[in-house]
Amino acid sequence: MNQNIGVPKMSENQRLETLVRELLTSLGEDPARQGLVKTPKRVSASLKYLTQGYRQDIKRILNNAIFDEPYDEMVVVKDIEVFSLCEHHMLPFYGKAHVAYIPNGKIIGLSKIPRVVEVFAKRLQVQERLTIQIADCLMEALAPRGVGVVIEALHLCMAMRGVEKKSAYTLTSAMLGSFRNSERVRAEFLSLIGQRR
Repeated sequence: MNQNIGVPKMSENQRLETLVRELLTSLGEDPARQGLVKTPKRVSASLKYLTQGYRQDIKRILNNAIFDEPYDEMVVVKDIEVFSLCEHHMLPFYGKAHVAYIPNGKIIGLSKIPRVVEVFAKRLQVQERLTIQIADCLMEALAPRGVGVVIEALHLCMAMRGVEKKSAYTLTSAMLGSFRNSERVRAEFLSLIGQRR
């Protein structure tokens, strides 16, 4: 016999709020305390926002933003702000992404490059995977001669806990096509974003 008959099903937000209340209790807090009464609702909304990349369709975001163009020199968008959550501790990491590609008959609207970064960053992540996902997405969408992505980020899971190294930045790179095969192309990209070879 189903004991859940007549019991209204909880929404996703309600389930998250319940979990946050349980977490607060497990940490020794009183979720009914004045300062914490609205915390479950706030944390639920915050987590939904910080992980909205799971619910976004990259193809729809890129739709109508790819254009035929004979330009064949490097295109670089640098210093794109990145905010993400480390999947190991669910603590933030943040920094800058630098993205470049060499067109092969097609270009993308410049504003779409930070959008691509944001879609993949707004998921539980590791920086290494995030870097590759951005590069692979642009490679698939544009079929360019090459794509280069460099991310430099500070991880609060290293700064606030564990080894507590507050100024240790992590750099990751993904070099595809001509960025991988040509030392000249890779050197030009790194020079343009201010990285030493």
